[in-house]
Amino acid sequence: MLSHTKFLAEPVLGLPRVAKRLIVLTVDASLCVLTVWLSFYLRLGEFIPLSDGALLAAIVSIIIALPIFIVFGFYRAIFRYSGWSALMTVSKAVAIYALIYAAIYTAIGIAGVPRTVGLIQPMLLLLLVGASRAAARYWLGGIYKNKLKLAALPKVLIYGAGTAGRQLAAAMSNSHEMRVIGFIDDDDRLHGHILNGLPIYSPADLRGLAESVGVSDVLLALPSASRKRRNEILREMLHAKVSVRTLPSVTELAQGKVSISLLRELDIDDLLGREPVTPNHILLGKNISGKIVLVTGAGGSIGSELCRQILKVKPAALLLIEQSEYALYQIHQELQDLLNDRIPLVPLLASVRDEERMREIMSTWKPDTVYHAAAYKHVPLVEHNPAEGIRNNVLGTYTAASMAMEQGVADFVLISTDKAVRPTNIMGASKRLAEMVLQALAEKSETTKFTMVRFGNVLGSSGSVVPKFRQQIRDGGPITLTHPEITRYFMTIPEAAQLVIQAGAMARGGDVFVLDMGQPVKIMDLAIRMIELTGLSVKDEQHPDGDVEIQITALRPGEKLYEELLIGDNPKPTSHTRIMKAHEEFLTWALLEEKLNALKMALDINDVGVIRAILQELVSGYAPNEDIVDWVYMAQEAEAGAGD
Repeated sequence: MLSHTKFLAEPVLGLPRVAKRLIVLTVDASLCVLTVWLSFYLRLGEFIPLSDGALLAAIVSIIIALPIFIVFGFYRAIFRYSGWSALMTVSKAVAIYALIYAAIYTAIGIAGVPRTVGLIQPMLLLLLVGASRAAARYWLGGIYKNKLKLAALPKVLIYGAGTAGRQLAAAMSNSHEMRVIGFIDDDDRLHGHILNGLPIYSPADLRGLAESVGVSDVLLALPSASRKRRNEILREMLHAKVSVRTLPSVTELAQGKVSISLLRELDIDDLLGREPVTPNHILLGKNISGKIVLVTGAGGSIGSELCRQILKVKPAALLLIEQSEYALYQIHQELQDLLNDRIPLVPLLASVRDEERMREIMSTWKPDTVYHAAAYKHVPLVEHNPAEGIRNNVLGTYTAASMAMEQGVADFVLISTDKAVRPTNIMGASKRLAEMVLQALAEKSETTKFTMVRFGNVLGSSGSVVPKFRQQIRDGGPITLTHPEITRYFMTIPEAAQLVIQAGAMARGGDVFVLDMGQPVKIMDLAIRMIELTGLSVKDEQHPDGDVEIQITALRPGEKLYEELLIGDNPKPTSHTRIMKAHEEFLTWALLEEKLNALKMALDINDVGVIRAILQELVSGYAPNEDIVDWVYMAQEAEAGAGD
């Protein structure tokens, strides 16, 4: 029975507002007539026909009651008057009505109408009008409130009327976060048709729908579309001012059911990234499958992704080295949750600069392969703390590499950076010097193959601008950019990690591999795209009413406008389309060792001037573009100046 009344309630709520008001006015007029008739019965003890005095009493009741009810707002918002406040409003209105009606029929008296009718009828009218509002609330209120909530939800369109789109629409049918109002599809044969009760629109309709209907979000349900096609779709949607979210790729969906929880914020790599190349599984497994693998800096952006990729290739054991307790705890917990097989996972707190600790670890587990990702990578921080940056990046690399050579590790792979090429900062110079250490060691090593893999920025890493910009957009801006012309290479973290592993497997010793990063991207363009893909607009002089402003600050200490991947201009292709081999000059170990000893002495006394001079002598192209900004050095200089 309840389901039938709910079914009948839907068409009533769908009526125009004027029609609903007329219905309620008719109900109240009927109640006036009914209560007059009932009051005659209660007074006389029998039902009488509505004629003569009784009919006139009913007409007078309607004439008095309806104007009072209108003045009290009974018909402006019917369902607003359905609780305790409604009862009080009804009581006040009927009280005024009762005074007038009783004055006519009780105080003055009308022939043919008992005086008590003037008292009984208003009481009956109060009961029945109140009961009618309560009944309306019970019958319609729940559905009405649901409709109001549904109408207030953000309106979204699903791009893609295929299987994934249909499953997503079904999963969102009871969503309390957003309301699907239709599909968008490229197939013009579907346009204008209805799918599961939802219309299918053309992509060309999106901008008009955003303006007329208020569509705020588009959900991409195109898991099998190529990245090129997704990029084309995203470019088409940029001017519609809608926020875009997406489902993962087919491989990420893993043939499971589509659900709302799978929707994620659009990653900027959907615009900047290239079509991924299927990894060479022989290269992926060569230095990992069935072997003991060690990763330094395992809690960092690249280190943690290396660990995830390594586990997929089934090593005999995976050793995690990290000096940050929290970062080590996080990656260890995550990897344990990923493990389906019994692969020993050993979390080890250690600094790569600690020779005894590194010797202890390597002699105990005898790793076959080491991926050295531990490094200080934040350019301004290392510029302000140069001695620590060099100790960690150069001497830490040397310690880890020498212990690997001592313990007979077969393969040692250094994660390097494009900032090592003609560096203008301490961080880049330290990474190039770390490469030179491995090149020199490779020349004399008979047991360990040393390899370096150099690449640019990875999207979403701890030092990347992408998460920073995303948070600034969430906060309403402004986005802070150091220079309007600053340009960087970008790659996704999973792709970078896979290519690092594959490059390491191609090593013969002393190789410097360079990953193909695609085309460089202006960070200004990146910021604008990120703003537009969240449905917002850029605020500038031409668009003062925009949503998010981009503020230009200044280049930070040691920051370059453009990054390079090669020192020379002679890269050689390899068997992998995304991996090149560079030929970089280096010093023999005999010469380099002497310079490193001098560098250690300068580091011990924090003589930043000498440190920079040694780096300029050793690292080709190193040209610092700032004065010394080491915090300790500047504080000591300030103190000395104050003393004078």
